[in-house]
Amino acid sequence: MSFPQALIFDVDGTLAETERDGHRVAFNAAFAEAGLDWEWSITEYRDLLAIGGGKERIHYYWQTVKADTPIPDPPEAFIARLHRHKSEHYGKLLATGKIQLRPGVRRLITEARALGMRLAIATTSALPNALALLENHLDPAWFEVIAAGDIVRRKKPAPDIYRYVLQALDLPPTACLVLEDSAPGLTAATAAGLKTVITENDYTHGDDFRAAVLVVNHLGEPDQPLAVRQGKALGSYFDLAWAKTLGKNYGPG
Repeated sequence: MSFPQALIFDVDGTLAETERDGHRVAFNAAFAEAGLDWEWSITEYRDLLAIGGGKERIHYYWQTVKADTPIPDPPEAFIARLHRHKSEHYGKLLATGKIQLRPGVRRLITEARALGMRLAIATTSALPNALALLENHLDPAWFEVIAAGDIVRRKKPAPDIYRYVLQALDLPPTACLVLEDSAPGLTAATAAGLKTVITENDYTHGDDFRAAVLVVNHLGEPDQPLAVRQGKALGSYFDLAWAKTLGKNYGPG
């Protein structure tokens, strides 16, 4: 069996640097619009990223930091509505073009498509948010499976989203390679038996990525070389020839 037969991408922080200057900004806009005196700083939002899912993040913040904030009953409905408004702000922000794909993302996806390789998305981000990024920079139709948001009950670091994608692709873990950016994402992928390449960012730099087969600062371009943080460097940018070497002696991590 050739490796990889499919590439599975996380979205936020992996395809683009959307967390700090995208989702965080949109959350704060939704809070202000709702009359809440909440504002997530860059540092605070980094800590909140340990909570998978936007609605879950809001609920956690309300319960732990702003427990004295009165929220209309039922709180789940209010939080869901707040999150929908946040997604609207996020979509408008993406439409401005201020958030671009990370280095090497388009190049790698283009190479994979040219070779007929299957592509999939596995993200805890809400489906409208994932689609907004894909529609602005790539094409949702390029991805055979787009697994997002509440499609599974447990979000990363639980492996459910990756198991869902594997079932939808009808492929074993040994046929797929994951591209992630965070420790929860890595935990989810490896628990599903998947080899994972980490493209760390400002928020995830320094996290524990020992289970990854490769850790780089980004995927790189011919004129923008990557830096290898963990693993063996095989070039100045990550491509499918490099990916193929990661399938040798397939085993956990």
